[in-house]
Amino acid sequence: MTPLTGRFAPSPSGPLHFGSLVAGLASYCQVKSQQGSWLLRIEDVDTPRVVAGASDQILRDLEVFGFEWDGTVSYQSKRFEKYQHYLDKLLNQEDCYACECSRRTLREQGVPSGPLGQIYPGNCRLKQLALENHSIRLNTGNAQWIKFVDRVYGEFALNLSESVGDFVLKRADNIYAYHLAVVVDDELQNITEVVRGADLLENTCLHIYLQQKLGFKTPDYMHIPLVNNAQGVKLSKQTGANALDHQNPSRQLFAALSHLGQSPQPELENAGPQEILQWAVDNWSIVSIPVERAAIAETFEN
Repeated sequence: MTPLTGRFAPSPSGPLHFGSLVAGLASYCQVKSQQGSWLLRIEDVDTPRVVAGASDQILRDLEVFGFEWDGTVSYQSKRFEKYQHYLDKLLNQEDCYACECSRRTLREQGVPSGPLGQIYPGNCRLKQLALENHSIRLNTGNAQWIKFVDRVYGEFALNLSESVGDFVLKRADNIYAYHLAVVVDDELQNITEVVRGADLLENTCLHIYLQQKLGFKTPDYMHIPLVNNAQGVKLSKQTGANALDHQNPSRQLFAALSHLGQSPQPELENAGPQEILQWAVDNWSIVSIPVERAAIAETFEN
């Protein structure tokens, strides 16, 4: 039997916020409730967006909130050779090609948008451009419908060729795309349980297609309701979310559990972070997680 392994994979573009806490808590409970391993991965593949000191701050945040990860912390910035290896495999299989199109040129051409942005129409598939100084796209012309069963949202499907088009695996500036990095990392780290926000449901279909092309295993997926700010926008570093408050870890953990529908007893809010985490693991219930695509929870923004 394959050991159960989950992961929490924040990006060091700033400190963790309440939305990060909800995602980390859900991933932790999902795997620890099954006596599995919980790995910590710093997703710093997009090096221009990395904020100095953010990785260390993330580690401090997790420690203050009582989390303990298994094994050593992994960093995407140390795995570029692995990403290139699997990109070369796709290129050798003729599943990828170089592309000279920019978002601006596609807008000028009137290319329509889908759930993940511009639907790339395959303009460069047959051009046989040089790989240097061009982006590398995965050909989805034969992808059609990609389907999976999410542990919270149930059956989900997306027609990649019609709704997404060929997506980028490596940018023209030589930055490896999130899609390639996360799929390779999950395979090499033997991840069996992926828990993340509901805004990544569509992306999961891209990842499953890429897994199929690379001959990788497909882990189980569970997406959780997002945390929105008062304006109804997803709480994130880009929308100015406040960093986690180290003075009140228990209160924030309690609120995160409530957001996940776990119904902690009121007196638990006064317990220490590790006691709260142990209760969360012991009482973890997937069926209690609300299935709304997004939900407003207490975000400590005021």
